[in-house]
Amino acid sequence: MEHLTPHHSGWIEVITGSMFSGKTEELIRRLRRAQIARQHVAIFKPDIDTRFSDDHIVSHSRQQLESTRVKKATDILALAKHVQVVGIDEAQFFDVGIIEVCRILAKQKKRVIVAGLEKDFRAQPFGHMPELIIDAEYVTKNLAICVICGNPAGFTQRLTNSGDQILVGETEAYEARCRNCYEEPKE
Repeated sequence: MEHLTPHHSGWIEVITGSMFSGKTEELIRRLRRAQIARQHVAIFKPDIDTRFSDDHIVSHSRQQLESTRVKKATDILALAKHVQVVGIDEAQFFDVGIIEVCRILAKQKKRVIVAGLEKDFRAQPFGHMPELIIDAEYVTKNLAICVICGNPAGFTQRLTNSGDQILVGETEAYEARCRNCYEEPKE
């Protein structure tokens, strides 16, 4: 779903869902369209995310766009001063400042597009995504495909025994699962 920019206004769009649901792919699609429209775009990701590239956001289908890694959310403000559209990937990994950063950018009449996991492998809210979802004007929830039964999947199944909430990985550590095939982790 595309959103036309009203005059003298900014807003927040959130793209969320489980792992392998196409969040980054949708973020890239929206940002590419903004670039085609000759809008000035800046793209950010958390410093922790180096899975595919240090200087690009990369989808699991290997689509990519150049981005800047930042240590803390407030770093984005100075780097996005002269742009119209701000893209933020893996927002669940940012500190609490991400909420206020998105609000400030939207008040500066920027279109802010944020992608991130809504819940972790325990099916609990992940990071500050719930607050971003509540604050957003537009929310898109993507579903993956359950690797067990093929139904729509909204859960991320961790395949390793790590109990840490943050474990950056992909298919070696996680699978998309539907509600019925998802297994709660054993503590």
